[in-house]
Amino acid sequence: MITCERCQTENVDGAQYCDECGLPLSAAGSARAEGRTPILQMLSKPVTLVGDAAAAAAAASAATSSEVISPDAPTKHDGGGDTATPVVISDAASALRASAASRTASAATSSRGGTSGGNSSAHVAHAALVINRGRSAGKEFPVHEDEAYIGRWDADSGIFPDVDLDSDDPEAKVSRRHARITRRGGQYYIEDLGSTNGTFINRGRRLLPGDRQPLNDGDEIIIGKTFLRFHVMQ
Repeated sequence: MITCERCQTENVDGAQYCDECGLPLSAAGSARAEGRTPILQMLSKPVTLVGDAAAAAAAASAATSSEVISPDAPTKHDGGGDTATPVVISDAASALRASAASRTASAATSSRGGTSGGNSSAHVAHAALVINRGRSAGKEFPVHEDEAYIGRWDADSGIFPDVDLDSDDPEAKVSRRHARITRRGGQYYIEDLGSTNGTFINRGRRLLPGDRQPLNDGDEIIIGKTFLRFHVMQ
């Protein structure tokens, strides 16, 4: 039955007008007769959003609310138990930033296996070459990998040596692929790669191409006409 809102007369289900006063019967009454939930009642019910959906909703409501609570915002304890109170963010943009920062920190912790130290040793130089003569004396070239190529940078040929002597070799005596330093089991070696003007250790004989020779801390290396000093860092 549908009750008229004006005269309270009971009308049969599906009736569009009141039999007593002729008033159009409400859509809400028809919806109840059909077992549906009125749309206003649905909109009045609270909806819980989580994660990115909550952050998006916070941004959308920024025009009507001066304070929002980020779904990923940090919490603070009042010292009276285990109940945590969300920290109020002053605006929706801050809430979004807090959410993104929380996800970034979580991803970083996960990638480090849950530790705070991480593994940064992969980019620490273990040796270095230092120019010890000429206008570039004192210039240092750190060695990070177990293989380091010495030569001159040449973009056209796709040659990008680890130790680039292009700006320190005005007479172009250094070949593009001149020499290579390798580390094997803690021991260093150097070999010439078929250079035009040769590679020398401690002013000894010229190295034959592919002739790998031991290299020790403090050794002098002559590449073309560039004088270098080799140093072990670790």
